[in-house]
Amino acid sequence: MPDVRIARISADPLSLDAHLGAVDDPRMGAETSFVGRVRDHDPDAETAVVALEYSAHPDAERILAEVAARVSGRTGTIIAVSHRIGRLAVGDVAVVIAVASAHRAEAFDACRAMIEEIKRDLPVWKRQVTADGSAQWKGMGG
Repeated sequence: MPDVRIARISADPLSLDAHLGAVDDPRMGAETSFVGRVRDHDPDAETAVVALEYSAHPDAERILAEVAARVSGRTGTIIAVSHRIGRLAVGDVAVVIAVASAHRAEAFDACRAMIEEIKRDLPVWKRQVTADGSAQWKGMGG
């Protein structure tokens, strides 16, 4: 049975500690996490990246919960996951995933599956803003 403790789309800053706390469970012997941050460069950008502006479909939070439930059910793990929306500066946290499982292999596998399925299935888009003032939509259409 899936065990998803957090599945949230948020305009507020994300806390890794809150996600790790959410998956804390005495039955579990392993915890893994993933933190995705805004970086200052992109191979397609001519100048430095200064911000990402994330927007989400109204159903994004429901879809995030479905993805987490699917991964949790398939792997027998506990999952807490959030994705930011709004304008994020370089260094800001855009995605947090925490996974707990009885053993490390399942925790690592589930954490990786979560980020890969989020990238593939979650209707969240980003507009990349660069130092020269230009902006480009990233990840549109696949």
